[in-house]
Amino acid sequence: MDDMWIRFSTDLIGRLSGPMRFRLVLQPLMAAFFAIRSGLADAAADKPPYFWVLFWDRANRRAALKDGWESVGRVFLLAIVLDVLYQLYVLHFVYPIQSITVALILAIVPYLILRGLVTRVARAMGRGASTHRHA
Repeated sequence: MDDMWIRFSTDLIGRLSGPMRFRLVLQPLMAAFFAIRSGLADAAADKPPYFWVLFWDRANRRAALKDGWESVGRVFLLAIVLDVLYQLYVLHFVYPIQSITVALILAIVPYLILRGLVTRVARAMGRGASTHRHA
């Protein structure tokens, strides 16, 4: 079991300096683009921050997950495909858990952090629907 964790962490760290490292910047940027776009739309529609809905609003959680997946799903799948290609090229074997972990880190985490943050900043700057209604 310890060998598995050592290999897992070593392989993940190896991605920082290995081939295809451009994706470590490109994929979070793509996720950020979609998060900003969705966060601005949430602010305009006067929706609560995305992360808040996922954890505290059971009634709207399923719809929020569907909306988030439609927005960042392709980036997540691209992250998995690129990681599989990296693994085949460098490791000569595919470790699915590593690919999913990398895709979560590169696509889902930035999206989750930024979407709600953008919604709040847009509201604070007066870009939300409630601000326009009262004008």
